[in-house]
Amino acid sequence: MAKFLHHFLPPVFRNGTPPEIDFLRSAISGFLFLILLVFGIGSYHIETGLPKLVMMAFGMMSGFVLFIIFIWLAHLTLYVLRKIPILFIYLILGTLLALLIAPEVGFRWPIQIYMLAIIFAIAFIFIIMKSYYFLKSANTSNSLYKTIARTGIALPILLMFGFVYWLYQDGNDPFAKNLPSQFLNTKVTTLSSLGIENPSLHGGYKFQTFTYGSGTDKKRKEFSTGIKFKTSAVDASRLLPEWKDKKKKWREKYWGFGVKNFPLNGRVYMPEGKGAFPLILIVHGNHSMIDYSDGGYAYLGELLASRGFVVASIDENFVNAHWSGDFRGKEMPARAWLLLKHLEQWNAWNNTPGHELANKIDMDQIMLVGHSRGGEAVTIAAAYNKLAYFPDDAREKFDFNFNIKGIVPIAPTDYRYHRQIKLKNINYLSLQGSNDSDETSFWGMRPYHRLKFTDKNKWLKAGVYIHRANHGQFNSTWGRADMGAPFKWLLNTKPLVTGEDQREAAKIFISAFAEAVLKEKKTYLPLFKNAGAAKDWLPENYYLTHFKNSNSKILVNFEEDIDPATGLNKIQINSTNLKLWREENLSTRDKKSQQNNVVFLGWDYGVEINSDSIATYNIVLPDSMFMKTDSATHFLISIAAGDFKELEKGKKKDKIKKTKKREEPKLDFTVKFTDINGQFIETTICEIKNIAPQLKVRFTKLKSLDQDMFGDEWEVHLEDFFVPLENLEKPNQAFQISELKKIQLIFDRCPYGVVVIDEIGLQFQ
Repeated sequence: MAKFLHHFLPPVFRNGTPPEIDFLRSAISGFLFLILLVFGIGSYHIETGLPKLVMMAFGMMSGFVLFIIFIWLAHLTLYVLRKIPILFIYLILGTLLALLIAPEVGFRWPIQIYMLAIIFAIAFIFIIMKSYYFLKSANTSNSLYKTIARTGIALPILLMFGFVYWLYQDGNDPFAKNLPSQFLNTKVTTLSSLGIENPSLHGGYKFQTFTYGSGTDKKRKEFSTGIKFKTSAVDASRLLPEWKDKKKKWREKYWGFGVKNFPLNGRVYMPEGKGAFPLILIVHGNHSMIDYSDGGYAYLGELLASRGFVVASIDENFVNAHWSGDFRGKEMPARAWLLLKHLEQWNAWNNTPGHELANKIDMDQIMLVGHSRGGEAVTIAAAYNKLAYFPDDAREKFDFNFNIKGIVPIAPTDYRYHRQIKLKNINYLSLQGSNDSDETSFWGMRPYHRLKFTDKNKWLKAGVYIHRANHGQFNSTWGRADMGAPFKWLLNTKPLVTGEDQREAAKIFISAFAEAVLKEKKTYLPLFKNAGAAKDWLPENYYLTHFKNSNSKILVNFEEDIDPATGLNKIQINSTNLKLWREENLSTRDKKSQQNNVVFLGWDYGVEINSDSIATYNIVLPDSMFMKTDSATHFLISIAAGDFKELEKGKKKDKIKKTKKREEPKLDFTVKFTDINGQFIETTICEIKNIAPQLKVRFTKLKSLDQDMFGDEWEVHLEDFFVPLENLEKPNQAFQISELKKIQLIFDRCPYGVVVIDEIGLQFQ
């Protein structure tokens, strides 16, 4: 067999002394036997329908061919290497090894991009130096050779400069041209037309700014010699046992303090006047420890202080990322606990007779605002606030129980802490940007869905998804790049809204929430139901809003079981003529869970609407619900555009050719309400507001890199629609909402489409 194989192998296998030939024959026979055995066994067990022995023979033949190919490749590689000076090989290997270590030190590029760039850079340097050497040492006067050599120098240099220029550019916005205005042709009453003031405008209070802190912070004067009020340090060792090893050594070297004496440092914006004023704490997220983050929320502090709120931006920079290590979420309990310790400090000042801050604070009106990991921290703090012991180490006693009325997670995490927080009976607002390349999904909607209202008080929860907003611009100092250099050079920042516009939107929603929750100004709540109510205040953009309160009655939310034909409380569901009907858990763009079940509904009439086969989705209420719907003021439903290309699955190829150029439809459908006597009222969804198209994003400058790092260019994000029942046209005045029997979604407004539906219900007074 070995002699037979020699005819297929490189000539080097046929040369040599007899001992070498004998050794090669033995080795070839052994290695080939191993390859044929592995490929033969593997192919024998592949189920193709062919005879097992045929598959085995095919596998062995494949193994034989691959064996020969790879030996020839190895031979050619070594042949080329022999032509290269050994010192140059040393140089290349040394360079490659050094560059391979660079990503471990800090050059955080995706490995495929990094390696490709390195290979091209080495090749270009080789070409440049070879051309330069040839040009300098050549004795020929041949102008063609000189031109080639000069080109060998100039072209790689130009290509390298071109690559650097590409890295320097902002990128592009591949989806902008396909996005119509959100509020085009919508009928919604604006709050300004009702005489309600824009909540982002400064109010009538003058305010002062000052800091409080330990007084010994050697890195920050504002928390040492610049403080107005001194605070005592707190021992967080049980909250952060991960404060050890090099994280401990280098942090304590930098800050001058450790986990046993964390300072309570804050930057305050206080209205002038007698008070008492509601208190709002704002806490930053994870950023570079030495690039201090607490000053980046002055735009919120100044606005809210001018409107009669005391605001403190809390310093927790000492638990942030550092070259010596990131706590990777192990610090989340400490982030949350520190907020509550700050509330303790404010409560002590407020109750100390003669203190300058005595009776300045209304401790019954407290709100926590957190950004990024700080957003998850405020959720944890709200849960810790009610506990008697630290759940991760019950030796640490808690005694907080502050009246925290609301929390506002901004672009939060919801996975850093190993416990999943389930809140109840608290007001909640979360903001998220679609172009957030740090937290690429709306994690703030997960605690939103987990939040339950169980008592008789009036609670609300809201969420706002802001298209083209990123992570960093919610903090005025973090900037447009959500990641540091060198990775930020690959980010696509062209589509982003300006920092001013992003913070203006944040001011409007957060200020309106504060006014509604802490000052009972419920007139601002409509903007959380429909952003069009603030369209003359908000920068032009897409804002997907969510809103529920204690008066929201959900009939169908797809969470109770896996039966698509049932809803809550014995509600029955059926459909007609749908091409797509399934319930499933919503996933994020990178296939994680949004922790929310929905229904996908699709219809397809072809080019035109077919009135003879209209698709419907029908919700039939049991008789036991009669007389419980008479005070309903709105029908509510959560809607998002689905992927209409799903409708092409399973179609024959000739049909797909006819329909593959169809564009994303402008979605709309009719909602019909029928009572027990067959009387009905109806409206179309777009009478309320337009259903947003797929809000696609490109995080990086390379589409393939986006897919590898972030997943799909789009993920489902729902928005809530509130249909006012009292304003609907009644063909027959006999319709009675108290005798509501059936709710129908009738897909009669566009010839094809897929919608994602959730939380169908009624809103009561």
